[in-house]
Amino acid sequence: MGIIGSLSSNDVPSNSSNNNDNPSVQSQSMSNDTIVGDSSPKEENIPTEYKSALKKAESYSELMHMSKSAIYDQLVSEYGEQFSAEAAQYAIDNLIADWNANALEKAKTYSETMFMSKAAIYDQLVSEHGERFTAEEAQYAVDTLAVDYKENALQKAKSYQDSMAMSPSAIYEQLTSEYGEQFTAEEAQYAIDNLE
Repeated sequence: MGIIGSLSSNDVPSNSSNNNDNPSVQSQSMSNDTIVGDSSPKEENIPTEYKSALKKAESYSELMHMSKSAIYDQLVSEYGEQFSAEAAQYAIDNLIADWNANALEKAKTYSETMFMSKAAIYDQLVSEHGERFTAEEAQYAVDTLAVDYKENALQKAKSYQDSMAMSPSAIYEQLTSEYGEQFTAEEAQYAIDNLE
């Protein structure tokens, strides 16, 4: 017996003494009948591949702070997890993640390990060859990140000075270049002024 036929008259809400005389109540009764019971898929009906894809997606989000797009691509990649597109989409649709928080964690890593500028971090977060966060997620990350970009510029300048023996003028150009480090002029000047 289907869901609709399994209800007794006691299961249907009554708004009048005679529900059959009122078309709106009949309509309401029918709509109530169609939602009775558990309409969500039972866990045992979910294919094992889908469950595995979800577990892997959770791992990528929690441990590597990846974006939604990057996780999906990793799940279906022939060089990655090799899940079916359907399993990967199930994982993404059922993954509970704070994408802003993931973007912020990635931004912290770029700042603390690579001493990147605000603009360079943003570009890396949204790049299709980088982290592939949304523009909103990346903006949240760089706006929320507590970092002294002048100190990041100084660390980059020291790196250029020590490893490449660059002149202060060349370092300044590299720090401010839109194709280089993308620090502001003020941040770059601070770095140059504080080089030893």
